[in-house]
This record gives sequence, C-alpha cells and structure tokens, in this order.
Amino acid sequence: MTHKIAEAIIENGQIKHVSKKLPSGRIKAHLIYDEDDEKRTKKDIQKIIRETSGIYKGMDAAAESKKLRECWERNAPK
Repeated sequence: MTHKIAEAIIENGQIKHVSKKLPSGRIKAHLIYDEDDEKRTKKDIQKIIRETSGIYKGMDAAAESKKLRECWERNAPK
C-alpha cells in the first residue's frame, strides 16, 4: 500500500480545499489535525488512554516510525 499526503481544509465537516487532485473513487484516509493548546485534565487524559489503548496492539513502534521516516525522506534533497 502506498501512502500519499494531501493537505486539506475542512470546516464544519465539509472539505473546503485540497492541496492536490485526488484519485477518483473511494479513498480511505486518516485525519491528523492540530488542536488549540487546550489544557487537558488528568481525568480527560485517563479517559483518552482507556479509549485508545490496544488499538495498535502488537505493533513495533520503532520499526513503524523508521519506515515512515524513510518514506518521507526518500525524495528529500541531500
């Protein structure tokens, strides 16, 4: 599977702008976004950990991050 990156602006759940042409058909995407620098309480953090723990069970985080960095840096000027 090849990963491509396109930046998009989404307002109120609607895509307003995409940085490049997307292929036709259905696209499976992961949305990664920045939040305001809001303070989270310890209770909020514990809730997030409970809800997300085990999602990537058995994944080797170091190997995955190495693969991602190699992919991102592949076309970088040296």
